[in-house]
Amino acid sequence: MKLKSINPFSGEVTAEFDTLSDESCREAVLKGKEAFEKWRKLPVADRVKPVARLASIFRQKKNEYARIITAEMGKPIRDAVTEIEKCALVCDYYYQNTEEFLRNELIETEAAKSYVVFEPLGVILGIMPWNFPFWQVARWAVPTLAAGNVCLLKHASNVPITALEIEKLFREAGFPEHVFQTLLIGPQGAERLIEQGRIDGISLTGSVEAGYKVSSLSGKNLKKTVLELGGSDPFMVLEDADLEKAARAAVMSRMANAGQSCIAAKRLIVMESIAEPFTEKFVDVMNGLRIGDPMDESTDLGPLAKKEFLGALGKQLDDALKKGATAHRGPKPPNRGYFFQPVVLTELTGEMLVLREEVFGPIAPVITVRSEEEMIRIANATEFGLGAAIWTRDISKAEELAGEIASGFLAINGIVKSDPRLPFGGVKKSGLGRELSHFGLKEFVNIKTIVIGG
Repeated sequence: MKLKSINPFSGEVTAEFDTLSDESCREAVLKGKEAFEKWRKLPVADRVKPVARLASIFRQKKNEYARIITAEMGKPIRDAVTEIEKCALVCDYYYQNTEEFLRNELIETEAAKSYVVFEPLGVILGIMPWNFPFWQVARWAVPTLAAGNVCLLKHASNVPITALEIEKLFREAGFPEHVFQTLLIGPQGAERLIEQGRIDGISLTGSVEAGYKVSSLSGKNLKKTVLELGGSDPFMVLEDADLEKAARAAVMSRMANAGQSCIAAKRLIVMESIAEPFTEKFVDVMNGLRIGDPMDESTDLGPLAKKEFLGALGKQLDDALKKGATAHRGPKPPNRGYFFQPVVLTELTGEMLVLREEVFGPIAPVITVRSEEEMIRIANATEFGLGAAIWTRDISKAEELAGEIASGFLAINGIVKSDPRLPFGGVKKSGLGRELSHFGLKEFVNIKTIVIGG
């Protein structure tokens, strides 16, 4: 099997790579185990030194790495640079805070002394997605390594150049050999790897289907697992909201990365009395987006990452139109590349696929409701629970409504976005566990209790 890097704007194959054999993967795990025995014994202060150098390299080479992202998965170059800058921030955060987060915690009991220590688990496999190909790896690997684990990266099959570049980056930063390794393997190779006894944990960011497979295998083999899966985030607009700001934020959230984000505003739920003016503002802002060559600094909306995504989105759009939805189309794309014309849908009904499935592209359904109770009911009427947003001038009401929304993240008068300082993850079929903050750092550690008798 070969992994192909295909430029989504030109459609050209830029590179091909052979996948690793199972024997090579086993060897990589063994080398990781050996490296772990030395790495875990280093003082935390020494383990985070290469994290600081990693931040420096991200900043020095941000334009180079951004071009790799854009050429391989189509993200507009301006947004790709921002992604790399965010990678530097997560390095800064864990460089500054890991020692404090992993400090032993004393607990008063009847014993002479009771305390908790945080010890690394071992070899952690990261199965990472293509949509934020540097950031998703950084937010998993940096805290995992800082905690004393070693990392094996199985990146998405369509970004092999990125995957190899990331391994080079970690080595350049000074992480010891085999502490971070990239494995060019397909999904089946990853499944066989999980079944090996030497893998100590798995972190997956991907689809619900991938989550089913990984959690089944990890559960069968009793592996610690963190899952960040899909989302169908509600973006709720109340009657007293600032409609101009809400519409601009909704476009930013829904259309960023060509709509290919788990935490995008996937369902716009708007009070009936303000639905028409809100939709008009949303369409106006959307029509102001520049769609085209992702290497152009002025481009807002690039192509989809894969050609097959066009068919999936087309099916969801056709289904909605056949069932009575009205389409408000955005800027026309160029006649090349894997572009999908952005569209706003109104006059929706519950049986339409755009409301029943996750929509991973620039389709924005606007749902009108007559009451806050109906808004909450529809917001929660999904198998997902990743993020949500509420727009209103009444902050107290928003905080009250927030308690009724089943999600791992809720933004009030803002959009859902990850931050190194805040825990990130979902409920229901959006995943298990948390990334980032001190919560994410402690996902792949043994929280060990030590008690000294009196």
